[in-house]
Parts: sequence; structure tokens; C-alpha cells
Amino acid sequence: MGPDEWDGREHPGGHGERPRIPSPRPAAEDRGPLPDAPPVPPASFAELVGDATTGLPHGRPEPGPGADPGAAREPAPDPPHDVDPEYESDDDPVTDDDRDPRHHPPLPAPGGTPPHKVLKSLLGAWALAACSPEETAAVEEHLTDCAACAEEALRLRDAVGLLHPADSLDLDPLLRSRVLEGCLGRRPARIPVPEWATPYDAETAKLDALLRDMGEAEWRAPVRLRWFDGERPVERETTVGGVIGHLMAVDGLVATALGLPDPLGAAAPSDTPSPRRRTEAYWRTAGEETGPRGVHDPWREQSQALIRTVSFAGRGAAELNVPYGRFSLALRDSFLDRAFECWVHAGDIAEAVDYPYVPPASGHLHLLVDLAARLLPVALADRRRAGLAAPAQGLVAAGAPGRTLHLEVEGNGGGHWYIALDSPAALGSPECTVAHIALDSDEFCQLAAGHISPEETAVGQDGEREAIRDVLFATAALSRL
Repeated sequence: MGPDEWDGREHPGGHGERPRIPSPRPAAEDRGPLPDAPPVPPASFAELVGDATTGLPHGRPEPGPGADPGAAREPAPDPPHDVDPEYESDDDPVTDDDRDPRHHPPLPAPGGTPPHKVLKSLLGAWALAACSPEETAAVEEHLTDCAACAEEALRLRDAVGLLHPADSLDLDPLLRSRVLEGCLGRRPARIPVPEWATPYDAETAKLDALLRDMGEAEWRAPVRLRWFDGERPVERETTVGGVIGHLMAVDGLVATALGLPDPLGAAAPSDTPSPRRRTEAYWRTAGEETGPRGVHDPWREQSQALIRTVSFAGRGAAELNVPYGRFSLALRDSFLDRAFECWVHAGDIAEAVDYPYVPPASGHLHLLVDLAARLLPVALADRRRAGLAAPAQGLVAAGAPGRTLHLEVEGNGGGHWYIALDSPAALGSPECTVAHIALDSDEFCQLAAGHISPEETAVGQDGEREAIRDVLFATAALSRL
């Protein structure tokens, strides 16, 4: 049997009982001035008279033979403790003085300064910034006068700096994509989402998570929409509900092309309107102060319906034509366009409600940048017909290489693109490069969204200045409401 096991024989006072290890007793003067002796209660008549036979007070033992009856009797000493010093306890014993409230140090009066012992006990909480304002003020005032506590406080503050920093309670916005990628890597989906639709799926899910975290009042927060209208930047203020209504109205172009219901219903214009006209029609009908229930759920249901429809439609749906008023896009490019606008306007909402927001995943961002780069030759031709760009310097046959600008986008989602300058039908070629620009992917996307003007864009450039200017302005012209 080990030394810490109990065999049932160690009863108090019995054979085998272990010696009780007492704690060292503090000196009386360590607890401050000694208290006044309590008053002695008056003795009863029987105690004063004593026993009739012995003449001693009641309860007093009779002295032994030869003892001096008048001698004072001292109290019996404590029994000896045969305990090794290594087993002695360092804890203060609980004595009658500790239980007597008269022996405790007086509490400070309201508004007074707490004693040193109390202030020292607060140093740990003060280092963790867990004190109340009153306690913090008292501790910091004490630290100016007490060098020992100031040194201890400095050590505690240094220790706090070694603790693990507080993590954000918000989930990683890329968590959903990683989980789905891991699941699909183990067991591919029976009906997969097309690759060109995954950016839209991811960005609508991120925006949905942001909207679910917002309160009723935040839905009415003012949001500033910005785009580039041909020659100058344009702004319009709306609300969070107005932005979601705008996204739903423009997504309706894709929905109707796939045979899904138009979210505008009877309010939809009869012809094939531009995204701006559809948005204004929705705002007139539903208003821009729409609450979360009036627009969030319909928008999310529509985006999920779009993903389900293209997933079941098969490969042939990728080239389906989606009209945008003055121009049209293939369905695959239309989904990338809607993903880009969803990300841009989600950033506008996050900025309005002071919420962090991250860009798309690198692979998704590359697809969005690639769409903008492929649209630049058409945007250049449109601006040239409107007299906003320099005339073409040399027309070539369709598919033949012509004057080219080398577009280098750095960072996540970046790459190299060769933009035909004189005709959308020409082929961009490294051998025909007359200008080269380089800029960050975020800077390029902000320019394509109309959030910054061409003059403000941080871009490295080399070659023909006129070609560089035309491409930067054509990039900004890709933006719209």
C-alpha cells in the first residue's frame, strides 16, 4: 500500500494515525496593533462563593498534595508536534482572530484610497484591462508612488503581451469554398456547378453572409454607388436595400434568358432595357428603403435558382446569349459579369456599415480580370465611334495581328494579356506591342468598377502615351450602374 492510500486504520486518535501538520502561527504584532481585551463578564454568585467543601470556584480542579493553594495556575501548553520541518505547511492557519471581524483592517470609506494590499491584488486585472474605471484610476495613482508595485505592473503588462491575440469571431469568408473543394475532391458532385459559374456562387454566398449579420437599422445605411460615365465619374446614393434591389433587377436579365421568372414582374419594361433602366424601374416600384425581408430573401432565392438552372442545363448553355440593352454577353461571361458586380457592390455595402470584406479567391479573381481584358477591344471601338478615343492607325484583316498593348496585372488573379488596339477582330500579339502597362489586380478591378478615375490609377507604363490613355479610359468605361 502506498503512502497516500488509506487502509481504514487511521482513525483520529487511533493506532496508525498520521500526525496533523499544523501551520506556523504568525506573530500577533504582524496583524497590526493588538486589540483591546474583551470585557470580562460579571461572575455569578455561586462562582464568587465557591464550593462549600473546597472553597474553590465551581469547575476549578482541586490542587494536588503539597501544592500552594494561592499559586496562580498557568494554562496547559500545546502538545508537542513531532513533525519534520520539510512537512511544515506555509499556509496561514485559520485562527479565531481571522474569524473575528474586529481584527480585520478597516475598509476604506467611500471615495477614499484603498489600502496597499487591495491595490496590489488588482495589478493582474489592471494589466489585462479588466478593472473598472474607478479601480484603474486608483491603481495608476498608486503606481506613481509605489516602486515595487510599478515594477510588478510592468512585468505583468509584458506577460500580457505574450498571450495569444484575440481572434476574430467572424468566419473566414473562404471557409465555404475550402469545405466544398475538399468535399468535392473526395466525391465529385453528380451535377457539378460549371467552372464559369463558381465565382458567382461564391460571391453571392459571401454577400448573403454579410447581410445576415446586419441589423434592421443597417439596411437603411446610406451606400454610395460609383461608376464612370464615358468621360467623368458619377455617384449616386442609395441604401443597402436599394443595392440588393439593383443586383436582383440586373440578375433578372440572366434569369429571363434562362426562362426563369422576372423579379420585376409587371413592373418590367416591355422592351429590352439596360441594367440602369431596370434598376430605376425596381426602385420606383419597391422603393429604396426596402427592409431585409422584402429584398434579401427574393435576391438569394433568385441567385440559388440561377446556379441550379445552369448546373442542370449542361455545357450547351454556356454560349446562350444574354441581352444587356445596347450589347449582349454569352451566358458564361454574363455569370462572370454578375459575380464581379456582386463583389464590387458587396464592398460598397461593407464600407457603408464598417464591415471587413475580402476580394474573391485568386482563381475566381483571375476569371473576372480575364473577362475585363477580353472586353477592352470592344470598349475601345465604342469609345472611338463616340469620338472619345484616338482613331485607328492601321486596320488589319480579322484574326490578323495588329497594334497591341501589353496589359500586365500583378498580384492575386493577375496575368498577362495582349489587347488589340485598332479593331476588336484583330489579334493581340507580343510582336506587335507598342505599349506596356502594369498595375495591381485590385487597382485594375477598382478602375474597371469605376471606383477610381484613370488619372488616379497607379500604373507603370511604357510606350505610346495615347494608346495607354485610351486603354485606361476604356477600362473605366466598362463600369455602369
